[in-house]
Amino acid sequence: MIVKAHNRKKNILKTDFKKNKYIYLMVSIVVAWYIIFAYIPMYGVIIAFKDFNPGRGILNSPWVGLDNFKSFFIDPNFRRVITNTFLINIYDILWGFPAPIILALLMNEVRSKIFKKTVQNLTYLPFFISIVVVCGIIIDFTSTNGLINQLLSHFGFEKTNLLANKDLFRTIFVGSEIWQGIGWGSIIYLAALTNIDQQQYEAATIDGAGRWKQLLHITLPGISSTIIILLILRMGSIMSVGFEKIILLYNPLTYDTADVISSYVYRRGLLNADYSYSTAIGLLNSLINFLFLIGANWLSKKYSENSLW
Repeated sequence: MIVKAHNRKKNILKTDFKKNKYIYLMVSIVVAWYIIFAYIPMYGVIIAFKDFNPGRGILNSPWVGLDNFKSFFIDPNFRRVITNTFLINIYDILWGFPAPIILALLMNEVRSKIFKKTVQNLTYLPFFISIVVVCGIIIDFTSTNGLINQLLSHFGFEKTNLLANKDLFRTIFVGSEIWQGIGWGSIIYLAALTNIDQQQYEAATIDGAGRWKQLLHITLPGISSTIIILLILRMGSIMSVGFEKIILLYNPLTYDTADVISSYVYRRGLLNADYSYSTAIGLLNSLINFLFLIGANWLSKKYSENSLW
């Protein structure tokens, strides 16, 4: 019986593979990419527990155990980079995460196709602009004689280099992130909105429900599962901030509020060639993200019907 069941499963797999061979081919490319660029490089995590010497190689470098992690915990910059990374991500979740949802809800209410397409194209465009170009625009706009200062000066504000003000860095960074990603992020919510049964709106209209009540009782519940899943995934990167944009915008004057884990790892790992120490920081950062992901998924599974697993 066991042999027959095994043969039956084998035949089913063969049939399914022949029927969907092109789909398997496309999936194999994605799987190969993750194996080559995500899983195989994990071998290098070993150097977080070693005093890595490039000349001796990974295996021949001496073990130091948890010394690199201990060094980070007593590092004078520890509190600063942890706090900045966490706060920037919290602000991005509070302001940046709802932004695409609100845009999608507003676009869903627009009846003019021309206006909707125009707004969508304008909001999608910043996502495809190079980070270097975006940072160049931000630097020009926030400079002493930039557009923002020119506008503020008409209201009595003094012209100053806004990016040199450490108290404004997080606001500028998160605001630019919203500007870049709001259009692209709204795509998945617009797709989710199209899956809501339109008969529910017709029934609600007959019952006398206005657009606001329809939004609260039909639209938002209809896309709630999508919102929860994306929020869980976002929580899985709560201690991650891309270093490219940070290092292009920050300067020593704003280190107190702008220096994050990724920029600190960049300076220690690449500029100072302290590979073991920077790898330990990166590994610790990934572990914290993983714990946040597990915790967010557990809470979602406990209090709702949605979870990643």
